[in-house]
Amino acid sequence: MLLADQGQSWKEKVVTMETWMKGSLKASCLYEQLPKFQDGDLTLYQSNAILQHLAGVGLVVNNGVEDLRCKYALLIYTNYEAGKEEYVKALPGYLKPFETLLSQNEGGQAFIIDNQISFADYNLLDLLLIHQVLAPSCLDSFPLLSAYVARLSARLKLKAFQESPKHVNRSINGNGKQ
Repeated sequence: MLLADQGQSWKEKVVTMETWMKGSLKASCLYEQLPKFQDGDLTLYQSNAILQHLAGVGLVVNNGVEDLRCKYALLIYTNYEAGKEEYVKALPGYLKPFETLLSQNEGGQAFIIDNQISFADYNLLDLLLIHQVLAPSCLDSFPLLSAYVARLSARLKLKAFQESPKHVNRSINGNGKQ
């Protein structure tokens, strides 16, 4: 999302589950996971490392985003059937801090931290979009977060990226749980 929205050119290679399960690509990746990012001789793994490299700065708010992503991953990969209802019930408590942060920055009309978009915004947007698949009404009681998702998703380059054939109906999690 960051590269698309900032008008950067890059080559994306989407890896199918079938290709991943063959094992040779997985074995070649540090931590045996994707995404993998190459910039000249530099190769990075893990979304946050990539975003921090591209953004040039790390931000504390992103740690909160990652805390929620860890809770989500724990649900999706270890306790989906038994834990989904409880997770969705607890979700408002997890989302409230982000609504509060938005309210403290130009009444929710700016970005999560400042008046300029940062890598934390792309990471939070991604996570909120994923949660809207898990629980479509999860943002209904958070008007600033709901408007934030709509505002960021409407950015021309970001919208084009999200609506591109490579990304429409793409599986969110490798295990098929959503």
